Parts: sequence; C-alpha cells; structure tokens
Amino acid sequence: MSANGGTRAIIAALAANIGIAVTKFGAFMLTGSSSMLAEAIHSVADSGNQGLLLLGGRRAQREATPQHPFGYGRERYIYAFIVSIVLFSLGGLFALYEAYHKWSHAEPITKWQWVPVTVLVIAIGMESFSFRTAIKESNPLRGSQSWLRFIRRAKAPELPVVLLEDFGALVGLVFALFGVGMTLATGNGRWDALGTAMIGVLLVTIAIILAVETKSLLLGEGAEQHDLAAIERAVTDGPEVERIIHMKTLYLGPEELMVAAKIGVPACETAEEVARGINAVEARIRSAVPIARVIYLEPDIYSAAADQAGTGAASHTAVPQPEDGPDEAAGRSGG
Repeated sequence: MSANGGTRAIIAALAANIGIAVTKFGAFMLTGSSSMLAEAIHSVADSGNQGLLLLGGRRAQREATPQHPFGYGRERYIYAFIVSIVLFSLGGLFALYEAYHKWSHAEPITKWQWVPVTVLVIAIGMESFSFRTAIKESNPLRGSQSWLRFIRRAKAPELPVVLLEDFGALVGLVFALFGVGMTLATGNGRWDALGTAMIGVLLVTIAIILAVETKSLLLGEGAEQHDLAAIERAVTDGPEVERIIHMKTLYLGPEELMVAAKIGVPACETAEEVARGINAVEARIRSAVPIARVIYLEPDIYSAAADQAGTGAASHTAVPQPEDGPDEAAGRSGG
C-alpha cells in the first residue's frame, strides 16, 4: 500500500472531523439535541482515531533493534485495533447511553430550530469530501476487488479504517438528520432519541468489524494467493531448485513479507554452488514480489521415501490453503 496515500486520507478525515465536531457541539449547546451531542462525540472519537493512525504510522517506521529484530511494522495494526476500541466505547456506547437517557426524558427542540439541520447538511458536505478522498486513494490499491474484499484483504489498515469511519459518519449524519427532522416536525423528542440510538448501533457494528479484521492482522497473515504463486514460480524457475519441500509466509508489517522455505537442491553440488543458487533464487523472489524483504531458504536433498513416510529432513509440513484447487495445493507441497 502507498503510505502517502493512506496519510493523505487520514489528514483529510482529521481536518473534516475537527471542523465538524466544533459545529456539532455548538449546535448541541444551542438546541439540546441528543442526536447532535452523539454526532459531536462521534466526530471527537474519529478525530482521535485519525491521530492514533498517524502516530502508529510514525512509530512503525522505527529501525529494527536486537529486541525487535523484525522491526515495528505491526505497530500500525496495534493502533488500528485501539481505534476500534475507541470507536466502540467513546462513540457507540456513549450514543446508546444518550439515546436511553433522551428516550426516558424526551424533550422537543424549541429554540434555534434551524441550527441542527443547517449544521448536519454542512457536515454531510464535509464528510463527503473526506470520504471521496479515501475512495480516491483506495482505488489504485483496490483494483478490480469489491469494496468488501478490499476491506477484508488489505494488509495496511489505514485506508480501510478511514473508509469505514467516513462511511459510518455519513450514514450517522443521515440518521441524525432523520431524528432531528422528525422531532422538529412532530414536536416529539423521542424521534431525536431514536436517531441517536441508530447512530450508536451503527458505530458499534463498525467497531466490531474493525476489531475482527485487525485482530486477524495482529495474529499474523500469510501472503495472498497471487503472491504465493509468484513466489513459487520464482523459486522453481531456474535449475538451482528441484522443488519446494514446504514454505510459509508471514506479513511482518503492511509492506514487509517474510518468506521461509525448505527447498530441494540437486545432489552432489558443492556448498559454493548451493550458496550461489540460493542467492539467485532470493533475487528472483524479490523481483517477483518486492515486499518479500526477509527471506530464509533452507537447502535439503529431497527424498520421496522420507516424504511419504513423513520422517527425515525432507518430511512435509504443507500449510493448507482452503481456496486453492487440487493442482495449486499439490504444487505448493512439492508433491
């Protein structure tokens, strides 16, 4: 993912949310609308979240240390996970509490009635600009994928987080406009409480989606199917390697992939020839998949008998891939 693209989307969202939060708080103080208060807190939470994403991106750029030899790339996942917690607690749960309170003590909007509608319309315009920026920055990375698949498969968390937050903000503003509009039309403050509850349910749902997706990244995900295929071709494309005995991949960060493989090399080669062959294979892997920056290749002499028996140096420990067809799975296992 382009880190600059993610940063531009975050900054656009941050600028929009700060401005929106100020106007929403002003509207709440003038009208007492719970929808306006819930939306103001939502904008504050979003602003804090964008600050966390920027901080995570900065901290992830630190150099590797003896204590953290693979660097700090995954710190971006940690901060994205914190974002989901903030959105759930500060945004969603607060809105649900405010909805319950307002439903029990419903009050109509009797003063400055034009303010909340005006503020919400302006906020929709500002959020639309932020959402448009996030979409524009995401499209080159999304390619032909659906938006749902892009959010689920993206290894860099920033753009999916901003996309979901901006989408939730736009829908939340529509909910708030509905609650405020119905309250103004009927004089019944419970419509305002209903709009607030809808905002709360929306934010909790988005927070849960973000938490689930970020948890998967924190646990460690392997390379996508097309990258796996490219790596396998790069390994077996020359005469240096007879087959892949087994291979595993792991994202160390959004733009850094680790590849570890045991490879079958021709028998009777000297150590110098094996070393030259491994260097050539590593160069081909990096050319095929540039983010494969950490590569460990273990040479071995492949033994079909040991493979079948599951013993010896060439025993097989293939990683199952549910989406692969039989041919692809057989190719990865070296069978």
